[in-house]
Amino acid sequence: MYDWLIVGAGFAGSVLAERLASQRGERVLVVDRRNHIGGNAYDRLDEAGLLIHQYGPHIFHTNADAIVAYLSQFTTWRPYEHRVLAMVDGMLVPIPINLDTINRLYGLSLTPEELAPWFAARAEAVPEIRTSEDVVVSTVGRELYEKFFRGYTRKQWGMDPSELDRQVTARVPTRTNRDDRYFNDAFQAMPAEGYTRMFERMLAHPKIHVMTNADYRDVRDVIPHRRLIYTGPIDGYFDCRFGPLPYRSLRFVHITRNVACHQPVAVVNYPQTEAYTRITEYKHLTGQEHSKTSLTFEYPSAEGDPYYPIPRPENQALFKRYERLALAERNVWFVGRLATYRYYNMDQIVGQALATFRRIDAQLGPSGPVRPTAPAFDAHLSAQA
Repeated sequence: MYDWLIVGAGFAGSVLAERLASQRGERVLVVDRRNHIGGNAYDRLDEAGLLIHQYGPHIFHTNADAIVAYLSQFTTWRPYEHRVLAMVDGMLVPIPINLDTINRLYGLSLTPEELAPWFAARAEAVPEIRTSEDVVVSTVGRELYEKFFRGYTRKQWGMDPSELDRQVTARVPTRTNRDDRYFNDAFQAMPAEGYTRMFERMLAHPKIHVMTNADYRDVRDVIPHRRLIYTGPIDGYFDCRFGPLPYRSLRFVHITRNVACHQPVAVVNYPQTEAYTRITEYKHLTGQEHSKTSLTFEYPSAEGDPYYPIPRPENQALFKRYERLALAERNVWFVGRLATYRYYNMDQIVGQALATFRRIDAQLGPSGPVRPTAPAFDAHLSAQA
């Protein structure tokens, strides 16, 4: 008899498995339908011996010291500040848009003090900021919106920015200085030996058993367990009773080239040309030295594994119907991006999982006989640990 069945061996499931085993001494079975642990953060050595991210680039960044302290039990870190370029009008320029972006693109020599009024002169008045288009045109105007955002968003989401919630483009800031880092977080680093090695250490506790290539439907009624933590798609848990929740998927094409370096930064975006949205070169992330280099071309897709919940009001309304069912479940906790139909960064998932463990620990008290528990649903937990 397992105390816990955890569905999904990504960040949410692995953190909770580790906490339940190490802090409560309880037996945990983790199942994942894929053939590996680590979820979308899974990385591996390719045939050339280069470490690549199977599901596209994952850059760890956070402002939460407690989350860094927790993960540092399982990895050392390689300092890394992520920089992204965009191929716009035939030239590579920094994204998020900053002072250098504008000066290179338009052949100007503006100062930081001059750039803010330059943006303001081009910004459009928008009475109410509702959509992703509204966010951009009200900040930097329509021309930059067309150059950097509209085409990229159409590829990424399969719809126009005017059809998407404002949160999609609000995640990308606009700067008036020369800061070309993609993130501003205080802590930015990569696991020194990769994400998979970090997950292996996290799940190495003797009270944790892991089954890959296993659909939880095949084991839930066969392997006895007292409680369930579910990190998969919430609509799937309820057999899509109200219809499927819409997701955007991705297709990855991994290639190796006989050159030491392909591009000047880890990620180059293509908002105007190409069917793919971006190319990732992993040696920038890992610091590996090699005569060859490995790249990933990323193609958004309407079909495939669920990656991004599509942020539209009607989709959120459908999720709320599933949320009400989840609230009625006994001894089941729904945690993570897919279970709560919300996009989270990796540090936010770790924070949510740690907060969920504290709730579980407080509810159940010292480990012992199972007691009736109130349902827990952590869609709106703080991202801080």
